[in-house]
Amino acid sequence: MSDAVNRSMEFYCGSSPPQAAVILKDLNLPAIILYSVLTLMAVIANLVYFEEVIYLLRKVPSTNRRATIMWVSGAAPVIASTSCIGMWVPLASMITDLTTAVYFAIVIHKFQRMMIEEFGGDESFLRHFKNTPVKISTAPCCCCCLCLPFGTISRRMMFLLKLGTFQLAFLRPVLMIFTLVLWVNGTFSLDDFTPSGPAIWINTFLGVSTIIALWPIGIVFNKVKGELKNQKIIPKFTLYQISFILTQLQATILNITALSGGIACAPPLSPTVRAGYMTQQLLIMEMFIITMLSRIYYRRKYDPQEINEIQSCIKTEKPQTM
Repeated sequence: MSDAVNRSMEFYCGSSPPQAAVILKDLNLPAIILYSVLTLMAVIANLVYFEEVIYLLRKVPSTNRRATIMWVSGAAPVIASTSCIGMWVPLASMITDLTTAVYFAIVIHKFQRMMIEEFGGDESFLRHFKNTPVKISTAPCCCCCLCLPFGTISRRMMFLLKLGTFQLAFLRPVLMIFTLVLWVNGTFSLDDFTPSGPAIWINTFLGVSTIIALWPIGIVFNKVKGELKNQKIIPKFTLYQISFILTQLQATILNITALSGGIACAPPLSPTVRAGYMTQQLLIMEMFIITMLSRIYYRRKYDPQEINEIQSCIKTEKPQTM
């Protein structure tokens, strides 16, 4: 009897995520309540975001500014939704995690664009800050290199800053598709961090690409935070940073804890699957809170004079683009 139990434990503790039917079958009353509450949180987060989108469609002209605000403010509801799907369907957790990673990579680029669009676009940003000094010794790359000289806002500098975030928005979806293909083929495993496995190389490359993308965002933020104080750019940037830490570092820490034996096996969930479950459940609660806070900071009254200025900028820029 004990041998059979041991074989069962070995099977579950080293197996892939169970099917959704197995999870539903083993749910007890506390788990049903927990799943129901978390699902309700995800649904409310999406409803709040849809209401915010309707508000932006009514109050903000059809500009890049409105589109970037929708992309950035939608990060928390999207992450909550993918985490909720991964919680109910464990076998889809790999796909939902990749979807979250791809969306947030685009959000990193869009957040930089949003700060620029608050000035009316690239040309208005350049006119406002042309030939002014900019601090490049910022986190995460050069925060300790205080001896670095100040740069100057120019068209070339603007191109490099946008390229720094765009490379992540482009490379991460490509690498995630490549990872998904390897996973379907059975040659990619999150538990395999040996030099011969692809996981360590893909994660290392993504880590370097992410650090490079975060650097220009810090440069632009330090430049505009004083000018955009009335647009609540500081709390918006804080929410963006918190979302990044929760989606990236939290999952990594829990996964490392599971691999080191800090999370026990609980059939039908292996330690790594349990770590993923913990991450998804925590993310739903955290993203629900961030969605509520985002509604406060992103839903603001737009001054009619400000909207007229944006519309006039669009009309003057259209002949130049033709």
